[in-house]
Amino acid sequence: MATLHVLSHSPFTDSHLSSCLRILGGQDALLLCGDAVYALQAGSAQWLALELMPEHIRLYALDEDVKARGLASPPRLTMVDYSGFVALSCQYDKVNTWL
Repeated sequence: MATLHVLSHSPFTDSHLSSCLRILGGQDALLLCGDAVYALQAGSAQWLALELMPEHIRLYALDEDVKARGLASPPRLTMVDYSGFVALSCQYDKVNTWL
């Protein structure tokens, strides 16, 4: 069952990102929103962990949150708006929001 994992907390204040990366399945995807987009900071351990994810696991981020924090969009990342977030939620069998 394909799952969209949604992270919104800063990867510098909790361990949700590392926990999520350990359980991602082959058909899963990861969507970063809110402060979770800080994981996209180039050179950070969190970005390295995202870079090391298998290629078949899709990585998304909310465009608005990335831009609001002045971060660059790395090549592997697919930016989505809120309509895209809803579309992704419908595309996957399950949505797991890490609170």
